[in-house]
Amino acid sequence: MAFASGFCIMTVEMLGARILSPYFGGSLSVWGSIITIFMLALALGYLWGGKLSARKPSAITFAGFFIGAAVFSIPIIVFSDAIMEPIFMALEDPRYGSLFAAIFLFFIPTSILGMISPYAVRLMVQNEAHSGQMAGLLYFISTLGSAAGTLGTSFYFVLWFEVNQILWGAIFTLLLAGLVILAAHYFGKDKSATHAEAVNRA
Repeated sequence: MAFASGFCIMTVEMLGARILSPYFGGSLSVWGSIITIFMLALALGYLWGGKLSARKPSAITFAGFFIGAAVFSIPIIVFSDAIMEPIFMALEDPRYGSLFAAIFLFFIPTSILGMISPYAVRLMVQNEAHSGQMAGLLYFISTLGSAAGTLGTSFYFVLWFEVNQILWGAIFTLLLAGLVILAAHYFGKDKSATHAEAVNRA
C-alpha cells in the first residue's frame, strides 16, 4: 500500500503540468507551482497523519485515507476547467494563476495521501526498538513507488493513454487499495474469532 500511494502521488504530480498547460502554459514557473504545492501538501499530510496515528490507529481509518484521496481526486478530472478558467481570468500572471490552480486541484488529495506513510508506520510498529527500522522500510517502499510512478507516467502512460484515463487509473488504484485493506481487516477479524472459538472448544 505504501508503494501504491507513492506511485499515485507521482502519477498525478507528473500529469500536473499537462492539466494546467491549456490555461497557464508549461513553463518552469508552472512546474515550480506544482512541485511547491505537492511538497506543502505532503508536509501537512505527514503532520496530520502522525497526529492521527496517536489516537487509536485502525485499519478502517487507514483504508479511509486511500478512499478519501480517490474521492477528492475526482474534481481534478470533472471540474478542472471550471476551477482553472475563473483563476485564469482573474490573474494575469501565469505564475500566480498556476499556483492557485494547483492549490484548488491538488492540495486536498495530496495532503490525504501524505497521511498514509506515518499512519502505516504506527500500525506496523510493535515496539520502540522496531520503530526506526519499520519507518525506514516503509519510506523506502513508498519512495520506490514514487520513482516507479514518475518513470511509468512520463515514459509510458502518457504515450499510451489520455491524461484523464491515467487519472482514472490512479483513482481506481487508490479505491482498490482502500477496499483491499477493509477486506483484509474484516476477513482477518473473522478468522481470528473462528480460531478463538476453536481454541475455547478444545
